[in-house]
Amino acid sequence: MARIPKELVDHIIQTADIVEVVGDFVQLKRKGQNLWAPCPFHNEKSPSFSVNPAKSLYKCFGCGKAGGVVQFVMDVEGTSYVEALKYLAKKYAIEIQEEEKTPQQQLEQNERDSQFIVSDFAKNHFHRLLLNSEEGMSIGYGYLKERGLNLNTIQTFELGYSLDSWDDLMKAAETAGFDKKYLEKTGLTVIRTDDQGKDTGRRYDRFRGRVMFPIHNISGRVVGFGARTLKRDDKMAKYLNSPESEIYHKSDVLYGLFQARQAIRTQEVCYLVEGYLDVLSLYQGGIKNVVASSGTSLTEGQIRLIKRYSDNVTVLYDGDAAGIKASLRGTDLLLEGGLNVRVVLFPDGDDPDSYIRKVGDQRFTEYIETKSQDFITFKTTLVAREASNDPVKKAEAIRDVLHSIAKVPDAIKRQVFLQQTSGIFGIDEQVLITEYNKLVKSPGAQPKPGAPDNRGNYGNGAGSANSGFPPSSNPRPAPAPRPMTDEEEAEMLMYGGAEAAAAIQGASAGFPSGPAQREEEEDLPDMLKVCEREVLRLLVLYAPREVEEEISVAAYLLGQLEEAPFKTPLFAEMWEICRQELLAGRFPDARLLAQNEREDIRQLITDLATERYEISPNWRTKEIYVFNEVDLPKLACDNAVLRLNKVHVQRELDRAMDRLRLPGLDDVEMFEILGTIKNLKQLDNQLAGMLGTVIPRGT
Repeated sequence: MARIPKELVDHIIQTADIVEVVGDFVQLKRKGQNLWAPCPFHNEKSPSFSVNPAKSLYKCFGCGKAGGVVQFVMDVEGTSYVEALKYLAKKYAIEIQEEEKTPQQQLEQNERDSQFIVSDFAKNHFHRLLLNSEEGMSIGYGYLKERGLNLNTIQTFELGYSLDSWDDLMKAAETAGFDKKYLEKTGLTVIRTDDQGKDTGRRYDRFRGRVMFPIHNISGRVVGFGARTLKRDDKMAKYLNSPESEIYHKSDVLYGLFQARQAIRTQEVCYLVEGYLDVLSLYQGGIKNVVASSGTSLTEGQIRLIKRYSDNVTVLYDGDAAGIKASLRGTDLLLEGGLNVRVVLFPDGDDPDSYIRKVGDQRFTEYIETKSQDFITFKTTLVAREASNDPVKKAEAIRDVLHSIAKVPDAIKRQVFLQQTSGIFGIDEQVLITEYNKLVKSPGAQPKPGAPDNRGNYGNGAGSANSGFPPSSNPRPAPAPRPMTDEEEAEMLMYGGAEAAAAIQGASAGFPSGPAQREEEEDLPDMLKVCEREVLRLLVLYAPREVEEEISVAAYLLGQLEEAPFKTPLFAEMWEICRQELLAGRFPDARLLAQNEREDIRQLITDLATERYEISPNWRTKEIYVFNEVDLPKLACDNAVLRLNKVHVQRELDRAMDRLRLPGLDDVEMFEILGTIKNLKQLDNQLAGMLGTVIPRGT
């Protein structure tokens, strides 16, 4: 895969103005040194989203979203790192010259680009016919108007109409200079074959006399079409879709996601429906966070798309019993994907489109808010009612529900669902737990290779739950790391080397990670973390500022402290990154550090560089002295180093006191420890005096 040179990446990041980029999505207002707005990632009335133009960072003090300019584009657009870089490069007219592709790679890219271009041409052609041709206006536009859609919705989703002609699109495309092979590759035209399957040389349009629904990918490019016939012909399929192609993979596309992605993020829930018109009617009715699976069964790729924007999904079921049964199987996949799933069932005979047109926007919104229920409760109630008094059906229904509960990754939620299921079916909870344990241990219940096993085994006591299976002499092997996507591989190449690859897979090379690191960090005193964080904050924010003539903050702190002064693993990693920057002759730059491939490091840099509150300028006008670390960097550094050293001394003092309490000490050992305690107390008092503080300590 082609990669963008690191130097060009840095140039894009340094050129991009975060105020301009964020301002394209929200209205910023200056307050002090920073700019503020309601957060684009969640609903709020009081602005808690802050942009720091000097450091090129953003942070929401409500939901916690934070990062640099590239991360903002990734968050707000739901794109990969590479796509975000290309977005910024285009905005600032920076030409991206990727490393040379092989002739084969260039050929494949040209083929894909040509298919995107011809699909866009077809979309514009169909849209123009809908609004400007006599047939399109009378038949296509008339139908959409009859379904209650207004012009704004039609234009937002770029709806169109295909003339009832064998070759209208084909002729238009050839006149515009398009190669017919791209019409065939995208499925816009069909090759006529004889009885033996041989090409007869004749071509015709796939879509004729139909209302056209362009299908966009997440970047807004047209990849395919859905088309509805308006003829009453039982032999003709009501809906016809584009076939799979190099640019259109049905399992990785959700209709309406391009238009809905921002609303899904801010509303923190995705409404999932079945058809195109369901999406259009709800979107027009003010429910913009809605997508459709377009009549196909849900896939893992579609679920991953939803999860990029929200962990919450509400499935809107038609009031059709057969349709509900078919949809239940797909909903289990949502649970397995780690989503919080709720369900709304419409009255029999209604679907979301017909119901919102029947009751209106406001009553529809009230209905889905009041009728929404969690999926497990919905399914349990549904299958319990169907099983009625038939013992065999009831047993099958219970196992069916347990299969769904086993898909839920969260152990506490599983426990609650088991309790609810016990009550609804009127069966002892312990019996249900025993059956659940049998189910998750059975070979058929084992997760797919490489998939995380989040099921959990439940203990013998009613209501008890463990996070995993009990220890055994033959433990399960660790899940295999998942393969990287193209975007992740590109991000790895962007930073280069095994360290980035390890970070993408969930670990970092050369540093402690995982549960062991978290356990070690949790054992550290809070005051130590606070003091370490303060030293790191000064290093990151003021590295190039001089504390004395020709001595920078960075050099001063490195000289005052040991090579590896931090006990908190993440802080130690960040210290080493900054040290390596200085050894390479560069000062640590918060703007560039905030683009690190690791989320925990990005979050740390943003937290260090952003503050929710600023000192009011009125304090200065009233001649009230306030310590300002910007003006007195040496004092700030000295205080931070002294506090960190004092905490280290206090830790050693506590350890010496613990050793003194050990049984079986002889006189020599006791006097040695007492001498150490005396020296540490003297040092502690000296540091307290230098800081101007007195901290009482017991002996």
